[in-house]
Amino acid sequence: MSKHRQTLLTIRTGGPGLYEFTREAADVVSDAGAGLGLLTVFVRHTSCSLLIQENADPNVQIDLTEFFSRIVPENMDWLRHTQEGPDDMPAHIKAALTQTSLSVPVSNGTMMLGTWQGLYLFEHRTAPHRRHVVLHLSH
Repeated sequence: MSKHRQTLLTIRTGGPGLYEFTREAADVVSDAGAGLGLLTVFVRHTSCSLLIQENADPNVQIDLTEFFSRIVPENMDWLRHTQEGPDDMPAHIKAALTQTSLSVPVSNGTMMLGTWQGLYLFEHRTAPHRRHVVLHLSH
């Protein structure tokens, strides 16, 4: 019989960038006593996204943020969805180019991430936000 555990994380952001939550997710998996399983990570928003990315060199996060700001700038005069500010529709486009859910295999109570991999919320909005990430562990 499989077991399930669901946890809601709140991640506070301070503007565009990557916010790592690997440790929090690892704690959920460890506390559940999971043997073999799958962790599904889902963000409950449309203007931020999730990434598995390198967590050794902080320049990776800086470069990714810069890259996305260049390919989806705020000053696109053809956008129609502008009521919530100039960063809103570009944030939706960036989220559409990335992902809102991730799957991470679990074995012996740990996520099977690679040596330099971490879990990140990728904030695309300028203003600070409280983002909600659902961790669903099936084991």
